[in-house]
Amino acid sequence: MAGEIPDLVALERTGTGKGAARQARRDGMVPGVVFGGDKEPLAINLPFNKLLQRLRKGRFKSTLFNLKVEGHDDVRVICRDVQRDVVKDLPTHVDLMRLRRTTKINLFIPVEFINEGAAPGLKKGGVLTAVRPEVELVVTAGDIPEKLTVDLTGLNIGDTVTISDITLPEGTKPTIDRDFVIANISAPSGLRSADNEDDAEEAAEAPSEE
Repeated sequence: MAGEIPDLVALERTGTGKGAARQARRDGMVPGVVFGGDKEPLAINLPFNKLLQRLRKGRFKSTLFNLKVEGHDDVRVICRDVQRDVVKDLPTHVDLMRLRRTTKINLFIPVEFINEGAAPGLKKGGVLTAVRPEVELVVTAGDIPEKLTVDLTGLNIGDTVTISDITLPEGTKPTIDRDFVIANISAPSGLRSADNEDDAEEAAEAPSEE
């Protein structure tokens, strides 16, 4: 399970319609609505500054949140739409969807690398490159993995780790339907430079073909 689902704190919005929404914006809030989950839609206000910080961090629409609204039970939600001002590109309205525990959603899950000391390639000075430090997976809302673990034991210079090398939690699958690269171990820059020099010397010494 995910170690910590971030909180999204909101206030219940009294009144609906354009007038109430405009008043919310004047008060430094962004109006929104929470729908789904076999419950009536709930009109809310989100603090503008905190919402903007979340948006600037990226992946707002693919992050699962724990929505906290005073007077209501906490509920897991995911953003379905953020409407923005066409001139200033600032948020003007947010649509959030309640999730059941069985709901399937797309989320980016971080990748953790372990046993670096047991990788011969790293002991030789190789460099670990995380091609995908996060992987987008289709997951069940009630069973979200905290991370994907890559065991580097036995990996040498030139080896790669693909998604098929990782044991995914039951019920999850990648959104990309191919065996893509997660990470690789490359030669240290000094060794690569020496190899390139050797290749150049060999090419120069090779007899030209008439």
